[in-house]
Amino acid sequence: MTMDRFPHAIDTGAYHAGHIQGIALDAERGILYCSYTQILVKLDLQGNLLGSVTGLTGHLGCIEFNPDDGKVYGSLEYKNDSIGKGIRKFLGCEEKEAETSFYIAIFDVDKIDRVDMDACADGVMKTVYLREVVDDYNAAGEDGREHRYACSGIDGTSFGPRFGQTDGKRYLTVAYGIYGDVTRSDNDRQVLLQYDISHWDSLAQPLNQDHFHKSGPASCDGKYFLHTGNTDWGVQNLQYDAGEARWLLFVYRGKKENYPNYPLYSVKADAPVTVNEAGETCLTLERGGAYHEESGIGGWLFPRGAEGVVSFGNGYFYVSHPFRTEDGRSSSVVRLCQRTDGAEFMKVLE
Repeated sequence: MTMDRFPHAIDTGAYHAGHIQGIALDAERGILYCSYTQILVKLDLQGNLLGSVTGLTGHLGCIEFNPDDGKVYGSLEYKNDSIGKGIRKFLGCEEKEAETSFYIAIFDVDKIDRVDMDACADGVMKTVYLREVVDDYNAAGEDGREHRYACSGIDGTSFGPRFGQTDGKRYLTVAYGIYGDVTRSDNDRQVLLQYDISHWDSLAQPLNQDHFHKSGPASCDGKYFLHTGNTDWGVQNLQYDAGEARWLLFVYRGKKENYPNYPLYSVKADAPVTVNEAGETCLTLERGGAYHEESGIGGWLFPRGAEGVVSFGNGYFYVSHPFRTEDGRSSSVVRLCQRTDGAEFMKVLE
């Protein structure tokens, strides 16, 4: 893929919304999508606004463009923890409690042709309920504390092969949000689910935010655990880099002092998949460009990506660089980055 037509910087515009959560790219058509927590934005590569979807009272997180069907997929959360309450307070509907529900939102982006389309009323979004995540969120862990695996919901999403393989069917892979509480020990792993979405057309339903549906798969097609040490809110952005056959996990740094708390971890697509004594299927963490001898954990030091990243598959990436405008609106410049050797993983191209 020639990179000549992709600008080094795209100003996404500014919005009265939460911070940018993720970006997705239709490279063939030159369209960039941005998730701003309650808003999905559709832009051309010059940053011109082509349309937007609003009306969400939940948390729209990491998003991914699926070239197989031309739609954008993203994690969508409704819950009553600090994140959910904060969103409803921002929107002025804090008196309305949400039934805990976790969905994959599927946007029919070809229908997004104007600004401020309603996610629920204008026929641009359907959702699939993730029962596996809801069950873990509602269950207690082994020590009796709330939220099995410290599950706070979902965030990172990406398409790629089944773990342990580099080819074959592409699965939608969804990463848990993980509470970063330094007083518990069950939050030192990432949890990733893989779904075969070939039958999801029959499951996807429009969303009514007053009466949440539960149409979704009975279970996932694979549940995996990855020891990274502590993170703050788990995998924020997940990206499969087909060029190097590697899963990239962008996180907010953890706070436990016995871990290196890197901002980026990775798993090679063909790395061994093992089963531990508890019967859990475990992934193998890549050593990475930085390595912490004491904990045996490797990672990378690139400080961006948790607010949005796209891999072109040829050593280039688009990475979101968020900021707040003087009047308090959320904004971002999406910058072109290139893969490098060493601990940083990639650099921003000026």
